[in-house]
Amino acid sequence: MKTLQISAPGSDPRWSDEPIPRPLDHQVQIKIDATALNYADLLMIEGRYQETPPFPLVPGMEIAGVITARGSGVTSHAVGDRVAALIGHGGLAEFAVIDADRALGLPTAINTATAAAFQITYATAHLALARRARLKKGETLVVLGAAGGAGLAAVEIGHALGAKVIAVARGSDRLEVARRASADHALDSSDPAFSENLVALAPFDAVYDAVGGVDGTAAARHLRPEGRHVLIGFASGDLPVLKPNHLLVKNIDVIGFNISAYAKFNPSALSDSLRTLLDWHGAGRIQPHIGHTFPLGEAVQALDLLKSRKATGKIVITQ
Repeated sequence: MKTLQISAPGSDPRWSDEPIPRPLDHQVQIKIDATALNYADLLMIEGRYQETPPFPLVPGMEIAGVITARGSGVTSHAVGDRVAALIGHGGLAEFAVIDADRALGLPTAINTATAAAFQITYATAHLALARRARLKKGETLVVLGAAGGAGLAAVEIGHALGAKVIAVARGSDRLEVARRASADHALDSSDPAFSENLVALAPFDAVYDAVGGVDGTAAARHLRPEGRHVLIGFASGDLPVLKPNHLLVKNIDVIGFNISAYAKFNPSALSDSLRTLLDWHGAGRIQPHIGHTFPLGEAVQALDLLKSRKATGKIVITQ
């Protein structure tokens, strides 16, 4: 099978022909139809991700496809079943093998590209906002980096939970994408009047912060008492300044969130979230935004687009 491999941290991706993996007794083999890319893939390629596997490695953390073989001990899935899975790495290939209990059965209403694209970003937004930030109907949520895959998911999840959603992104075209995802307000963080525009909508109950830096600092400053600042990532390259005295005086929670940790310490919370999200998709409450699709043979170009930070929504590799 064709795979896109990274031989060493920071090296250029190279195509390689590898044997098709066979499942063990408790595993299933999946013919990959779609793989969604994430910023974490870039960190993994550079050797900077918190859970980077040994090199050489194949990027691609979330996939969807069809089971083509199963181990003798597997009874939960059959050959021909359509499934999605969070596999950590290995998605930029034609086949993957995973433990059967990590394969999520798919309803007929969802296509494989959408199934691949919704898992990490939507489970991140759902668990971060519903479970960790305890977002309630009628509260006000600020989403930083709202035009990317993670941000658009947070806009939709915040709306589905009944919150008023303020989307923050750069540029009018990206703000329009956030509006279409059901944002109540859309603010351009590159606008010289951004701070004033943000203050006009304050105070906030929660901040979903995948950006950090000055935007994260500005949003945190205007949280109401008992507000929650959820740290998802630092796409700006800088950390937000969260002053301890400010947190203390206003009883503000700072909440860290790492989706990959749930697969180890609370896999049932992750699987429950994914099933809830499939139900919401079936009911029309969420619709993952796929901004760009590439065939597997153009996966290097797809990674370059991800690195450029010019993509809106998710980037999906199809086969």
